[in-house]
Amino acid sequence: MAERSAGYRTVPHTADVRVEAWAPSREECIAQAVLGAVNGFLDTSAARPVRTHHCQLRGDTDEDLLVAVVDEVIFRLDTDNEAPIAVDLTPTDAGLDARMTMCNAAEVPQIGAIPKAVSLHGLLIDAGPDGWRCSITVDV
Repeated sequence: MAERSAGYRTVPHTADVRVEAWAPSREECIAQAVLGAVNGFLDTSAARPVRTHHCQLRGDTDEDLLVAVVDEVIFRLDTDNEAPIAVDLTPTDAGLDARMTMCNAAEVPQIGAIPKAVSLHGLLIDAGPDGWRCSITVDV
């Protein structure tokens, strides 16, 4: 992997949204995956922040934490009709401290199917010589 900066890209995947992300740190890589997943169904380029959502997420493995963050995003979308436009993750002894700047999903254009769940098929997160990378599939 030659990328040194952080980023994400969506990749073609039948009936789902597949996101590949990369960053120098595990937390930033997960945050990039979240933003990639959100931008697979919402155009947040002109979104206005409405509040900051704070939560503690637990997980035994890096994969568990990646799934936990994306599951939290899907839950917030379903219950509060909000989606993150910025994600800040800090490691804790039990997992991650998440602070997400949320927008009102009803106020931004929907450009894809709303996600329903995270697929465990093809889930990947690992560190390499050039930083972290992860891949996740979101069922729509």
